[in-house]
Amino acid sequence: MSNKEEICEQHSPNLSALRYAFPKTAPVMAGYLVLGAAYGILMSGNGHGIWWPLLISMFVYAGSLQYLGITFFVALVNPWYAFFMSLMLNARHLFYGISMLDKYREAGKLKPYLIFALTDETFSVLCNEEPPKGIPKYMVYFFVSLLDHLYWVAGTLLGAIAGSMITFNTAGMDFALTALFVVIFVDQWKSKKGHWSAVTGIAASVICLKIFGSSGFIVPAMILILGIITSAYYREKRKEKQS
Repeated sequence: MSNKEEICEQHSPNLSALRYAFPKTAPVMAGYLVLGAAYGILMSGNGHGIWWPLLISMFVYAGSLQYLGITFFVALVNPWYAFFMSLMLNARHLFYGISMLDKYREAGKLKPYLIFALTDETFSVLCNEEPPKGIPKYMVYFFVSLLDHLYWVAGTLLGAIAGSMITFNTAGMDFALTALFVVIFVDQWKSKKGHWSAVTGIAASVICLKIFGSSGFIVPAMILILGIITSAYYREKRKEKQS
């Protein structure tokens, strides 16, 4: 880095935060551009043009819910049923939000956007992120959230444009979302020394899947995972106080 760049970063901590945040979002960028493009193609292929998918990605920004919304639009489902399904599908964000209370507590003016932009992938990047001293952490959180949002919107726009110009066979495109979850899980597994939380998540999900079935296991699994992790957290705190 040149002296001019060093001076620039000293005078602009926000630029330092952006430089630090961008590499963290690279895996999400690779996934979101493809996922967003698939969503844009699917929306365009169902006759929704360019503007509808673009505006929905900007102001709804809910990933799997947007994919489900395509079915809602096509089938003209009952609004109450759509509301219930949306609530069930995104109930996991309640637990994400609870776990981020302390992290976002002093975010000030940035907090509303940070809350809005907390997707699964952004959560996976930020949940254990602690920027080094000298880099404003809340700006790092903001730029990670903003960059991920921009990737999704850009992918959607590209897909919607392509879908309006070229005829695509869209069969299997919605599997891209599942593929991204797998990639992020593997990346988190490799980057962490202990894997007990990941194993807990898998075990709890499998148990609840067997008990509640594929249509109703998500909320019970999230409650079980949250309960186990919370109890382990307080157990560690008690050990620290006793030692």
